[in-house]
Amino acid sequence: MPRVESALSIYAPLAVVWPLAQDVEKFPDIMPDLISVKVLERERTTPETVRVVTEWKGHIKQFNRTMLWVEEDVWSEEEHTCHFWQVRGDFTEYRGVWKFVDEGDRTEVFLTVDYVFDIPLLGALMKKVLQKLMQDNADGMLASLKTEAERQANSEQ
Repeated sequence: MPRVESALSIYAPLAVVWPLAQDVEKFPDIMPDLISVKVLERERTTPETVRVVTEWKGHIKQFNRTMLWVEEDVWSEEEHTCHFWQVRGDFTEYRGVWKFVDEGDRTEVFLTVDYVFDIPLLGALMKKVLQKLMQDNADGMLASLKTEAERQANSEQ
């Protein structure tokens, strides 16, 4: 299964980064290929865990295709992780994990995404294009989170 991994140091405390990462409905404002994200369900399953079901709509301009999927996220405040997976949608398989490491005045963020996206007659070249798009998306998501978190952290000083 193809995998993309991204990691970034964000010069903002975890207390700033963590809630921003969970505010997925704002992701379309910072990610150009993302059309919309809608929270369908949100529940606190334990004092340390939040379960969120979201509907995502994105556009892959290189394939002239709109992507739709519903994913379930489990945010663990104790471990500072978010495990997510597709419940239904256009991916054949889609799942991953966010990990946030508190380093005091900065937060290390790691994102891993495993996916399978079957398009009939998708050749090796197009699979490489898709791999690059998925990597660019993961990197862009972390870069956007970094920009906003550092902006907020600096305005609080």
